[in-house]
Amino acid sequence: MQLLERGLDMNLSVDIDSNSGFCNGVVRAVRKAEEYLQNNEKLYSLGAIVHNDTELERLSHLGLEVIDYEGIKELRNKTVLIRAHGEPPQTYKLAQTNSLELIDCTCPVVLKLQQRIKEIHKILSETGGTIIIFGKKGHAEVNGLVGNVNGEAIVVESVEDVESITGEFPFHIFSQTTRDPQQYQNIISAIKNNFSLSDDDSRIIVYNTICKQVSNRYDNLKQYADSHTIIIFVCGQQSSNGRVLYNYCKSINPRTYMVENYRQVDKSWFFDYDKVGICGATSTPRWQLEEVVSYINNSFNI
Repeated sequence: MQLLERGLDMNLSVDIDSNSGFCNGVVRAVRKAEEYLQNNEKLYSLGAIVHNDTELERLSHLGLEVIDYEGIKELRNKTVLIRAHGEPPQTYKLAQTNSLELIDCTCPVVLKLQQRIKEIHKILSETGGTIIIFGKKGHAEVNGLVGNVNGEAIVVESVEDVESITGEFPFHIFSQTTRDPQQYQNIISAIKNNFSLSDDDSRIIVYNTICKQVSNRYDNLKQYADSHTIIIFVCGQQSSNGRVLYNYCKSINPRTYMVENYRQVDKSWFFDYDKVGICGATSTPRWQLEEVVSYINNSFNI
């Protein structure tokens, strides 16, 4: 790693948020990929195993190749990794047709949600009702959830989307596992207001499907951002979870800066006696956070 030339002496303290780094699902997927590539030259990943270009570059040197849905259609007799986000049933059917061996790394939390939403859909197909998913449209996890109910679900990204909801009661509401718990509550409140539903109205059923590891991060991140004068938030530009957590952190501490790697850290952001906090998304590996710490320490003769 090339560091900046040593700069002016500055009294800074720098530490890493102990709750930052890969979530359990991503840790498992990366470990499975590394284990396979120890004895094999090539492994295909259906979609980016993690939304972090620097980590993807590291894994590509080991032999991991990211492919899309058009790419998997062309593969025969190969090994493909299913990432933590999960996949719809159609992907598994295609793998069987193309004689593909799968390393299924679907996060257990996502898998449980897929099974739950599928069960509810089966009931609603007989009794009537509407499935609503709070999540990012087009996100891999959301695509997997929608695929598990044959496309019969309404996806809402924001409170503004609530006004366009149509369907029959009861409403069964689920959340993508990595969404902001407060935003989820805002969506639920907006739906109740829009349809004049009381809090105990049986026509709306809400499921707590946000990953506990993710939801707990908000309280931890609030305390962390409050206890530092400046926050360097490390994550990939494509990370949905990263963008949400960064915006949340910035709302608490305005001196929050997002970087993809240590090269993007600007020395002009810092002041003497700053207490610097380094944190990241669930798609940010620990080694990237440590690189940022080393870079800052070297830059200011710490």
